[in-house]
Amino acid sequence: MSALAAPGPATPPVPEPSGPVPAGPVPAGPGPPAAAAPDAAGEWRAPFILDVPRTLGVHRRGGGDPAFRVAADGSIWRTALTPEGPGTIRVTVARPAPGPDGQAVTVVRGAAWGPGASWLLSALPAALGAADDPAGFHPVHPLLSQLARRHQGLRIGRTGLVMEALVPAVLEQKVTGVEAHRAWRRLLLKFGLPAPGPVPPGMRVCPPPLTWRRIPSWEWHRAGVEAVRARTIIGACHVAGRLEEITAMSPAAADRRLQSLPGIGPWTSAEIRQRACGDPDAVSVGDLHLPGQVGWALAGRVVDDAGMLELLAPYPGHRHRAASLVVAARIGPPRRAPRMPIRDYRAF
Repeated sequence: MSALAAPGPATPPVPEPSGPVPAGPVPAGPGPPAAAAPDAAGEWRAPFILDVPRTLGVHRRGGGDPAFRVAADGSIWRTALTPEGPGTIRVTVARPAPGPDGQAVTVVRGAAWGPGASWLLSALPAALGAADDPAGFHPVHPLLSQLARRHQGLRIGRTGLVMEALVPAVLEQKVTGVEAHRAWRRLLLKFGLPAPGPVPPGMRVCPPPLTWRRIPSWEWHRAGVEAVRARTIIGACHVAGRLEEITAMSPAAADRRLQSLPGIGPWTSAEIRQRACGDPDAVSVGDLHLPGQVGWALAGRVVDDAGMLELLAPYPGHRHRAASLVVAARIGPPRRAPRMPIRDYRAF
């Protein structure tokens, strides 16, 4: 995999202060084992109110994601295959406090392990939205204005890592979240790299493209992934180096390169760019639920993709941000139709 530029500005690491302060209420998971000295540690003083669990939570693929855990003390553990190798980072956060100029700041502390530790630590500010600029977002809808104030800590971060966003996005194509998360978990547990550091049990690192390419057809089948999605992932892995370059491209150019691959359409491209590139305008067109949520929130009715784009048109450059606020508020139409059936391709 080709090397990537460090995503976004980063504060040089400094020694980690003692005594991490847990964030507010978050889903609890298994606590970490006994502490071990990290390979890299530091803190970043975000010059704004920052909702760390919600901002990083977009990378969590189900409650049993082997690459993402929330510990009982509120700390967030993430693994990643960086350009410098596999790494694990543990993120803790203090509550927002006034800075020297009176503006709110959020102190985020990171401790990282493995060959990719320094890269992960330097990339942490970008992953938490350091390069995100919501200044151009001016909600004209009263509800969006209210949600923007209520969720002012929600930022659009960028990891700078394309393949770790691409593979789970493809797994989520045209299936339920339960099916996709089950496949992601099984594949990572079987083919993922060991997670460096004193991680919670069962954590793994997303494997390199060559490993994905060599997974036998029967293992895809056992994970519940049919041939179409498997071929899409394998095809992307053949050009992984070229795909990693999209983090330095314009949104339009990145979208064109992603959609030039068989099996990757507008929805998958948007899901990848949201996470890897931090694109605040990448709308997930083709999503099963999003048009209904946006339509219900902004127009009081269920709409299709065209109707959703029309409702989001007043927010050029920030359409994903507007949609994310609606999703964060869990606004949507009452459920009348039956849920999408959970299939198991392993039985086919």
